Amino acid sequence: MKSRFAVFCCLLVVTKVYSGPKFEREVIDDKVLVGYGVAVGDVDGDGKEDILLADKRHFSWYKNPGWEEFVLARNITLRDNVCIAAQDIDGDGKVEIAVGARWNPGNTVERMASGSVHYLERPEDPKKFWNPVELYHDPTIHRMRWVPGADNAYRLVVLPLHGIGNKKGEGENGVNVRVYQPDLRWLAQSRAWSHEVIDRSLHVTHNFDNDRGTLYIGGAEGIVRRHVSDTTEGDARLIHPDNSTPPTRGVGEVRKGNDFIAAIEPLHGNDLVTYTEIEGEKNQWTRTLLTDQLSEGHALAVADLAGDEAEEIVAGWRKSNEAGDTGIKIFSQTGDSWESHWIDQNGMATEDLKLADLDGDGKLDIIAAGRASNNLVIYWNRSE
Repeated sequence: MKSRFAVFCCLLVVTKVYSGPKFEREVIDDKVLVGYGVAVGDVDGDGKEDILLADKRHFSWYKNPGWEEFVLARNITLRDNVCIAAQDIDGDGKVEIAVGARWNPGNTVERMASGSVHYLERPEDPKKFWNPVELYHDPTIHRMRWVPGADNAYRLVVLPLHGIGNKKGEGENGVNVRVYQPDLRWLAQSRAWSHEVIDRSLHVTHNFDNDRGTLYIGGAEGIVRRHVSDTTEGDARLIHPDNSTPPTRGVGEVRKGNDFIAAIEPLHGNDLVTYTEIEGEKNQWTRTLLTDQLSEGHALAVADLAGDEAEEIVAGWRKSNEAGDTGIKIFSQTGDSWESHWIDQNGMATEDLKLADLDGDGKLDIIAAGRASNNLVIYWNRSE
């Protein structure tokens, strides 16, 4: 029988009496259809972080506290919604919202049959429907995020799944990592949004992270590092099979830690790994396997959840693994070893998760959406 925990590069993941951050589970929606994407931000300007969700046919926000749901937009395309990004980009204390829809990953050619990018125009009452303003887009739009540039102005970074015209991850074209910069005076006018491609290094991508304007993009050929304002041509892969030991298997989820990069491998894979740069060997990376017991790993976060200045890794997966489990686990590092602990065992088939301090106590909570579990859940951080 295959071991449930993997030993690799002299680093052991163990389960023992847990002393790390502790969480209390609260279901705020048990009728989620897919839960493609989660975002967090202050929608109504009351100073509290609200939760936003991209579900199959509608985009919603849940008002903090109480978590009453309000629909932002419904059926904006004939296909599924797939992603959402929320950020206060103009400094008025209320988020601007962008969304992606028309999810059709099998069509990598036709823009009007695959993918969409919309800015949602805010109504006077944010509890009413928001007006979707369609922007230019590539096919197979999959992920988006607001990212500040060197000038501190926010751009919308949008990531398709495939390069245009590619089939089964192969073809002539790299994925267009496209950056949109709006004129804040005319956000509801599509012509006020300029855009440019900043990277084409990967032929299949899945997700990305932002570290103060530097993007870490995960794909089948490794991890790209590119600044949001950088339009230099050429291969920008930071980690690839030739400079990682053992070689990278391709990356589905990626998050930047202080002294490591966490990833789920391969795309929709079962491995949770860290990459650390080898001391004295620039651009050479050690790949360390923490566990191979995910199944369709689809959500990842890195942060200090215990308030002790040490970072934890939170990983979620959406299909039953070899032991029959879905859920979310937290991985905490102690010296040269990592210990794992359940956050949710079989109550969350994780499609996406985010971290945010929802109750203002200075501790990050976990918000997760489940596909097969059809739920949206807050895991309140009750660490002492």
